[in-house]
Amino acid sequence: MLSEAEILKRPQVMHRKIARKEMVKRVILITIGAIIMGVGLEIFLVPNNVIDGGIVGISIILSHLTGMKLGLYIFVLNIPFFFIGYKQIGKTFAFSTLYGIIILSVTTIFLHPVPAFTQDILLASLFGGIVLGIGIGMVIRYGGSLDGTEILAILSSRKLPLSVGEIIMIANLFILSSAGFVFSWDRAMYSLLAYYVAFKMIDITIKGLDESKSVWIISENYEKIGDALLHRLGRGVTYLKGEGAFSGDDKKVIFCVITRLEEAKLKDIVTEHDPSAFLAIADIAEVRGGRFKKADIH
Repeated sequence: MLSEAEILKRPQVMHRKIARKEMVKRVILITIGAIIMGVGLEIFLVPNNVIDGGIVGISIILSHLTGMKLGLYIFVLNIPFFFIGYKQIGKTFAFSTLYGIIILSVTTIFLHPVPAFTQDILLASLFGGIVLGIGIGMVIRYGGSLDGTEILAILSSRKLPLSVGEIIMIANLFILSSAGFVFSWDRAMYSLLAYYVAFKMIDITIKGLDESKSVWIISENYEKIGDALLHRLGRGVTYLKGEGAFSGDDKKVIFCVITRLEEAKLKDIVTEHDPSAFLAIADIAEVRGGRFKKADIH
């Protein structure tokens, strides 16, 4: 039999194993994300004189004007933001960011001699934006960043009447517009297109195609709807007690959490059982605990 001391140590050992496993997972995925971003830059955008926003965009312009390596500028220009992030945001975020930036810088140096996949500016902007967004999104999703302007925006938002997104947008519009003076105005417009595509892909990558949504349903046929959601959609439901403010009648409220891909099917189920049912659907940033995974109904 285990002693009391050994029993108390077991949760601590398990916690360390889980923490180590999560750290390895984070490092691997940040590495992959940074490499993907490097591919988007050196294989699609940079050879066609299309730039990204933020420090990376400034680095592309400086690299073009001076002939020095892009990776060197990305690394050097981001160093001050690493120290700011370390002091103001936290060491885990700061070191994850520094690691991602190092991988990105090295990737761009190694890929620079590789010829572009396409000379078509539109295709380069679209696919470059897609690849860029996937890489950046992966790094952000696992606790890092690949651009110092995000750190600066987080800190500036505390003192300015602007959100982080608004600060980043204003800074990037200025940087992307600079491409018109350095390259040409059509390249500046293609840069805006690439930035927009990347922005959308970052959102999809962070949230995933299975983005969670909360659902609230009020219907007299709540039992039939709840049973259908459980057996046909495979989602657990919770019945809440409600009361109509106008009528004073008792109401049953169905609450459940679904993914974005299941939204259409849920609407069909609700309409099938009660076309006049009240239905409210909202986005959820995160879901933890409970039994969110699909139920195995036999």
